[in-house]
Amino acid sequence: MIAKLFSAAHLGIEAFPVEVEVDLTPGIFFYITVGLPDAAVKESQNRILAALKNSGFDMPVKRITVNLAPADVRKEGSAFDLPIALAILAAQGIIPADRLKNLFIIGELALDGRVKPVRGMLSVAVAVKNRHAAGLLCPSENAGEAAVVEGVNVYPVETLAQAVSWLLGESAIEKAAPMLFAPGALPEDEVDFAEVKGQHHVRRAVEVAAAGGHNVLMIGPPGSGKSMIARRLPTVMPGWTLDEAIDCSRIHSVAGLLGGNVSVLSRRPFRAPHHTVSDAGLVGGGNNPVLPGEVSLAHHGVLFLDELPEFRRSALEVLRQPLEDGKVVISRASSSVAFPADFMMVCAMNPCPCGFSTDPVKECRCTPLEMRRYRQKISGPLLDRIDIQVDVPAVKYQELKGDCDGESSASIRARVDMAQGRQKKRFAKSRIYRNAQMGQKQIKTHCRVGPESENLLKMAMERLGLSARAHSRILKVARTIADLAGCDDIGTEHVAEAIQYRALERGL
Repeated sequence: MIAKLFSAAHLGIEAFPVEVEVDLTPGIFFYITVGLPDAAVKESQNRILAALKNSGFDMPVKRITVNLAPADVRKEGSAFDLPIALAILAAQGIIPADRLKNLFIIGELALDGRVKPVRGMLSVAVAVKNRHAAGLLCPSENAGEAAVVEGVNVYPVETLAQAVSWLLGESAIEKAAPMLFAPGALPEDEVDFAEVKGQHHVRRAVEVAAAGGHNVLMIGPPGSGKSMIARRLPTVMPGWTLDEAIDCSRIHSVAGLLGGNVSVLSRRPFRAPHHTVSDAGLVGGGNNPVLPGEVSLAHHGVLFLDELPEFRRSALEVLRQPLEDGKVVISRASSSVAFPADFMMVCAMNPCPCGFSTDPVKECRCTPLEMRRYRQKISGPLLDRIDIQVDVPAVKYQELKGDCDGESSASIRARVDMAQGRQKKRFAKSRIYRNAQMGQKQIKTHCRVGPESENLLKMAMERLGLSARAHSRILKVARTIADLAGCDDIGTEHVAEAIQYRALERGL
């Protein structure tokens, strides 16, 4: 007898339906899984047999063939344990076939029959919704995550026996309640820009970056507050929507980082990988499965690269694609996987190897050759993709010990929200959401400048040796500065401020 039901597998962050078929044929006991399974799926035989036995079900003494279709796509992980076990029982006639119709089932089994959580449940719920399925039977620990997707009937189970009892109509399972999304409230110990002493021009640069989604590079001596400012950047970024939260949470779910009682991320992510991170760790990779990297985990948030010149040159160069396209494409012999990677990149570096060439007190002992080699670790094409480059000087004692706190994150975020509102109206009929995403067509339309500003740009291009890409970046930043000022037109003062944010070209 043959039994069929639906489960799901992942390709990147997307989930696709997998048809689980079980055929029982008379003969000596034999168990085989086909359909391009990986080692974890093949090993599921022992888990499934033990879970069935310890849940009070007798295994059929027959030839058992399990097929996972489509057979040309590799299946990974332990999420097929529960659907295979239920399909075996359905093939025996224990579970009515009509109860499994149009129902998606997913979950890992423990030896005693407990249903354990799996990765990527958010993406599975999205796939269930797209297929207009009747419901999703999943581990209870994943139910809150799946219920985030509106319109999906999620049935949480804790054991194999409970799942069978529900399918037989002997017991009821209450559907998981959908979560009412609200951005997470800031805890009392949340960092705030009010804690930053001095550095007024750096705070202004970060405000401009948050308002337009621009990448930032901060150059300054150790202890000047670069990391402190970077970690407070998410607190001034605009609040995000449920769609953005789900998009980001799907990536964290597939990576196995959406643990505990967290169903969906409530705040924008902040990722700060160490400079020893590998290329694959930064942009994603691996074989089976291909997992997202730091740039994807920072989707809709901030990727902070501290001590930028210490990162491997190859790791920095692979950032070019996500910075331009907002996604990472990882190609393998059998397939290509795309991960979203629309993030703000915030970098920090010292002005020289010792870090004190711009410090007014401490002496720098670096030679000109050492300084040149240090800065050459960062390629020109990568620097061109960083909109704002700002000098971060050492904080003076008077500012550090001053009683007056800086402006709060809430106050800065109010201006950022206002500027973002202007951008949403401007790009309402396009797929662009902020100024940093503008292409040449949008720059030509929305970043027009007057003759005086044009002359200023020409002078900056000639004296600083700016590239064409840097010219476009200046116009984008100037557009954001004008938005913060509530101006429809870009003025000379806006262009002048944008030019000041090209610190390395100005010979810092």
